[in-house]
Amino acid sequence: MNKLKPILFIAIFLSLSIYIGSNIKGSIVGISNNFVSAFKNGKEFITNKINNHFYQAQEIQKLRTENQILRKESTLLNTVANELNQILKDTKSIQFSPDVQISRILSYVNISDYSKFWIDFKGIKKDEIRGAIYQGNTAGIITQKDGNAVAILQTDPKSSFSVAIGDSKIPGIANGDGKNVVVKFIPQWLKPEIGEEVYTSGMDNIFFAGVPVGKIKEIVDDDLYKSAIIEPYFKENIPTFLYIVIKER
Repeated sequence: MNKLKPILFIAIFLSLSIYIGSNIKGSIVGISNNFVSAFKNGKEFITNKINNHFYQAQEIQKLRTENQILRKESTLLNTVANELNQILKDTKSIQFSPDVQISRILSYVNISDYSKFWIDFKGIKKDEIRGAIYQGNTAGIITQKDGNAVAILQTDPKSSFSVAIGDSKIPGIANGDGKNVVVKFIPQWLKPEIGEEVYTSGMDNIFFAGVPVGKIKEIVDDDLYKSAIIEPYFKENIPTFLYIVIKER
């Protein structure tokens, strides 16, 4: 009996070892499988996120490019529509094929002046003035300073271009007063009304006709002329780019 005790003890020990070892092995394999599964799931998740990111980036860039093209086409279509209306009234209208060029805003000309920017445009000549358009609306003018192109926003006193008010095409000159856009030199006998839309007239070789400026929000009676304060459509403080008129007609 005494001889059987060691044998029984060894048998029990071996059985327990096999059982415990099997459970430990199973636990280790389970942990390993869970780790591998988590790793694969994580890898797949990260891969999908990266693919989605690059797909979205490509899609965003594609949409930006398409948006710029559409903005240019919208700008040209606005003025073509205006000119076509004139053709319906006057069969002697001249050939009309305006064009614009997109240019990037670079920096302020002076750090304390928020209405003048250097702009990446090489086609401006000395003493030349060109129209600046943003999202289909007037934004200001382009001039030259020290051999470089300068964008002057339309609220600046140095910005000036000819406009027409409403369907009756009341003439005037749009100027900035430092805060607003004001249409000046409206003849006293003409009657512009609050809410009427203001467009470029195309009579100054700066803009082509029909580019929207804004709506009249106030009429001011002066001694010789009337003035109209405009609520402009362009409201950007720091535009990232502008379309520059490179051909009026």
